[in-house]
Amino acid sequence: MRFIIFSLLSLLLLGCKAEKSPHDEFFEAGDNRFTYSGRTITSGEGKELIASAASVKAKVYGDTVTVFLKSKEGSYHYVAVELNEEYKGRFRVTKDTLKFALPRKDSANTIAIYKETEAANGILIFSGIRAKKIEKISEKPQVRIEFIGDSITCGMGADTTEINCDEGEWFDQHSAYMAYGPRVARELGVDYEINCVSGMGIYRNWNDEDEPVLPDVYPYLHLNDDHRERAIINKKDPPQVVSIALGTNDFSLGDGEKLRMPFSEDPFKENYIKFLESIFKIYPETKVALISSPMVKEEDRKELIEILHEIKTQLADKPIEIFEFNKIYSRGCSGHPSAEDHELMAEQLLPFYRRMLKKE
Repeated sequence: MRFIIFSLLSLLLLGCKAEKSPHDEFFEAGDNRFTYSGRTITSGEGKELIASAASVKAKVYGDTVTVFLKSKEGSYHYVAVELNEEYKGRFRVTKDTLKFALPRKDSANTIAIYKETEAANGILIFSGIRAKKIEKISEKPQVRIEFIGDSITCGMGADTTEINCDEGEWFDQHSAYMAYGPRVARELGVDYEINCVSGMGIYRNWNDEDEPVLPDVYPYLHLNDDHRERAIINKKDPPQVVSIALGTNDFSLGDGEKLRMPFSEDPFKENYIKFLESIFKIYPETKVALISSPMVKEEDRKELIEILHEIKTQLADKPIEIFEFNKIYSRGCSGHPSAEDHELMAEQLLPFYRRMLKKE
């Protein structure tokens, strides 16, 4: 009931009851005036937003704008919406459209739609926009950070404003937009993309020892074991920083029921080095940030940091920097960081990324 009331209030406050203007046009997703970010692909139904925080942006004109979205698999997703760089909320996509009143009636409004759920939740299809007119956002060379990680990077369990922990589906509290990565990028004024999978690690996952891990699925578009489509990588426009936050699930004890071997340093280090070498092969000029876990206990955190420093020493000829969180952030669902925790994490991380991007 809280969710229904919140959604209705949000729609009313945003003016979604406004009538369609007879001068509005429908602009298909393939229109080159739309700007996309993150893992996306064109299909017969429109543009498929695949990974967390995959987005579409444009300048729009008129009284209202209607965004056409739907789930490819028939489930539901969440999106975060910005109008003129102002956060308007997190919306559950159950119907085909979201409609918003435009605050600037006689000039351009910038709208941005971000996928809140992750690749594992399936594909969100953007079909297009109805408005009076659209324009492309002015393009300029963008500084970009790519955030790679697990459920923490995905923003799992962060947003409980609508649905409490242990209620609804496992992804109902997902908020990639409010996760530490996008927060850092917005504060620094840089572009970003997120490639994350909840439960995955470097050499083993949260509750299994022999399934594909993040380095195995990273090369493939849908971040899973479907190897039919490789990720589309633009080597001409590489990220200035690739930030990797993995290790939480490698150190995890799992569900406590399935047989779990003690953490093993050697395969962890070996897989991490191989993964880093593959990143530098794709992006020879990029810098890499290795981020510790904000969820593991102090003893494990110290071991993780020691291993990361050993990896950096072994790859001494590569531009690698290490960041260590100084405490545990676990006020969200299932011990994950909450939205407030992500804000605090981002504040800690900002000076680190500024140095890496030389923005000081």
